[in-house]
Amino acid sequence: MKIGFIGLGNVGGKLAGSLLRNGKDLTVRDLNQVFVDDFVSRGAESADSPKEMAEKCDVIITCLPSPAACSEVMEADDGIIAGLSEGKIWMEMSTTDEAEVRRIAELVEAKGAMPVDCPVSGGCHRAGTGNISIFAGCTREAFDRVLPILTTMGRRILHTGELGSASILKVVTNYLCTVHLAALAEALTASKVLGMDMNVTYEAIKASSGNSLFMKPNHRSSSTAAGTSASLWIWS
Repeated sequence: MKIGFIGLGNVGGKLAGSLLRNGKDLTVRDLNQVFVDDFVSRGAESADSPKEMAEKCDVIITCLPSPAACSEVMEADDGIIAGLSEGKIWMEMSTTDEAEVRRIAELVEAKGAMPVDCPVSGGCHRAGTGNISIFAGCTREAFDRVLPILTTMGRRILHTGELGSASILKVVTNYLCTVHLAALAEALTASKVLGMDMNVTYEAIKASSGNSLFMKPNHRSSSTAAGTSASLWIWS
């Protein structure tokens, strides 16, 4: 199976790296030619346009920074949709709007191809080790076909139901992530104001029911809400 991957940024580059590292037949594309050259030097192929990639690959994955970027890659004259044909699969791994996923999916299905809504959750560090969680909203047939690809990139794979459901849950988990981070910031600030030793405070929280993912050394949160991103290092 030939796999195409568009978007080699913070998360996409690591997901595509897992595919390449595990021997998948991979073709890549990104606006940053340095990223593309790096993958080619490690054995991947490259495509001159999204359309060319869709024509030569069985599965095309997009992992892009915004719904607008995805729309451009999918719907341009030389975009993915122009190169799709019967039986091919489009996997959308961006954090995006579920209504937009559904809209573009209709165009994909009109070409006889299958859309899969499959954002990731867990942070860049987990994407790099193949230990990230992946939600998949799609038909059962499509899920069964892409499952071997998903398990190559991630550890926990959840079929969330119909198309769009995965993107909804991705935003819900990002919302919780933001709330947890804000609560931790408030707790640490209050502890500092009250004169607590911050190292002791850290150890106390880490050992208690107040512990969370953000208490882990060098944990990085790379997304906060659909269509937005921020980076934060805690206890680095």
